[in-house]
Amino acid sequence: MSLFDESILELPFFDHRHRTLAADLGRWVDEHAALPAQLAALSPSQRGVHYTRILGRDGWLRYTLGADGAPGSRPDLRSLCLIRQALAHFDDLCDFAFAIHGLACAPLLWWGGAAAGHESVAALALGERIGSLALSEPHAGSNLAAVETTANRTDAGYTIRGSKAWVSNADIADFHCVLARTGEGPGALGLSLLHVPTGSAGLAVSEPVALLAPRAFGSLAFVDCQLGRGALIGQAGMGYRYAMEILDFYRVTVAAAALGFCRRAADESITWARKRRVFGSPLADMQITKDKLAGMAVYLDAAALLTARAAWESDVGRGALTQPASIAKLYATEEAQRVVDDALQLFGAAGLVQGSTTEQLYRQIRSLRIYEGTSEIQKIIIATGMAKQVSRPRPAVTEQSASVQLAETT
Repeated sequence: MSLFDESILELPFFDHRHRTLAADLGRWVDEHAALPAQLAALSPSQRGVHYTRILGRDGWLRYTLGADGAPGSRPDLRSLCLIRQALAHFDDLCDFAFAIHGLACAPLLWWGGAAAGHESVAALALGERIGSLALSEPHAGSNLAAVETTANRTDAGYTIRGSKAWVSNADIADFHCVLARTGEGPGALGLSLLHVPTGSAGLAVSEPVALLAPRAFGSLAFVDCQLGRGALIGQAGMGYRYAMEILDFYRVTVAAAALGFCRRAADESITWARKRRVFGSPLADMQITKDKLAGMAVYLDAAALLTARAAWESDVGRGALTQPASIAKLYATEEAQRVVDDALQLFGAAGLVQGSTTEQLYRQIRSLRIYEGTSEIQKIIIATGMAKQVSRPRPAVTEQSASVQLAETT
């Protein structure tokens, strides 16, 4: 099975270090092929801990920390996308552990200030400390400006009251980066991020939430939870902006994960279609099978190119990431549902068997259309960006300016 399309890796979006990384990922996946089955009896939370430790031990988590873990530096987004593509192809929960680790570390490493001192960069890189990014609430999911959890200032620091829902790693995290209302302004202007260690007085963690595709997922409740002054991450009142920047960045990696799932689905489909015989001939020879495989091929190229473009634009600093990130995420996750559905259809009843690769992929792919912003939110972002581009005044083209432009291109 192929993790990557070599022809895509040869494009100018990538350089030698990315091609080396892809080869290293391929070897790692081959060497650990038996690992998902070995961990299958464990709960999703237990597997999350195991995978985080293994990814840290083998050096993959350091890619989430930026340039040598230097404060304020951003990770190489193309590297993160390649890793998520490989891990999604390998095992859903392994990819999940990697992604959530990156999301949880980002606030501390990008803006942490005094709060960053609570967590050792070395411990984060090794997976010895696990975190969560607690943004959503029962009544504030896509609209984070409506967050109701409060963090009132006290002489000693902050008192948090409220709750957080749909928190990845809730029950296994050693710390939580919590978005709460600190009151510097109305709506989004009054939100801050705070570092909350697990075990803090007044913090209660719910039992794991059972999901369509198993995850370490739960809720947090804060009842007069007391924090010191050093709990503030970055600047007060900047929490909403920080959260949006993190989600924009990691949104591109969700597209990469969808690509990894679909490459696995395509690999499984091709193998099955070649060996399965229908009416005396291989399933692969049937016209309808070729139609489905052709659709998969188009998706794999399109999703890979959109994801690579968005990651490249971020890494080389070509303006705002929001629009290309939303385009990549929307296409890769929406169309992934069709690719996996076609794969299952090719398998027929065998594809519905619980625990089969196609059955697992069918459940796992669905959540990606919700994580890091639903498809509906992505469409709003994309359309808003288009409207801004159309409304910008375009410079008048004169005979002289046209001559200059022609001279510059020849």
